[in-house]
Amino acid sequence: MLASRPSPDSPRVALVTGVTSGIGEACARRFHAEGWHVIGWGRRRERLDALAGELGDRFFVQSLDVRDRSAMTAALAALPAPWSSIDVLVNNAGLALGLEKAPEAKLDDWDTMIDTNCRAMVTLTRAVLPGMVERRRGHVISIGSVAGNYPYPGGNVYGATKAFVRQFALNLRADLLGTPVRATNIEPGMVETEFSAVRFGGDGDRAKKVYEGMDPLTGFDIANAVFWCASLPPHVNINTLELMPTGQGFSPFAVDRSGGSRA
Repeated sequence: MLASRPSPDSPRVALVTGVTSGIGEACARRFHAEGWHVIGWGRRRERLDALAGELGDRFFVQSLDVRDRSAMTAALAALPAPWSSIDVLVNNAGLALGLEKAPEAKLDDWDTMIDTNCRAMVTLTRAVLPGMVERRRGHVISIGSVAGNYPYPGGNVYGATKAFVRQFALNLRADLLGTPVRATNIEPGMVETEFSAVRFGGDGDRAKKVYEGMDPLTGFDIANAVFWCASLPPHVNINTLELMPTGQGFSPFAVDRSGGSRA
């Protein structure tokens, strides 16, 4: 069977998490600019309200923390028609905390990253998928990271959560075979958003140094990639899409020349 198409009177609906800054905000703006109805989720109410005031009636905001399962369930249940028929879910909410190596890392930071990047993502995806399958249309697009593919010192649990995001998207493809519902993992490299400021506990000077002297990707670069994947013909699924700025590459293997375990 072919995927069902919404009627001309039925709007296309995208749910984007983490819309109060960066990639999430850019995705919300990109879909909205193309005529979509956009549901924006975020924790910072004042930013949600400001964005809603700018974008208008086709932008529906709900303030919540995606780690709160009951709040998520209530938010989905409160969506009025036609907002409840979600065509694209953009799992964007996520974060990195700290850059300490594993023996010095904070367990609370690890818990927060796992809860946000993994547990909240799978909970929301599981809640939205049955409707997509029933309507025979839908697309789950998750924001992963090159950190899920390539380790770096201090990346430890953040990189592991993004590896989880990648594998979850691929396993969705396996489970959704026989349905027209699509699943994609977008894997950005360096993107200049509030990401590094959050990672370094609000230290803006340290965050700026991450991108100093190079031309990083922007939230809108990633939003364009997300929208491109969503706008392809229904029989085309982008499994994974990895993108980095041209100023970012791959380092040689690190070697400890101090004698290592023989010291």
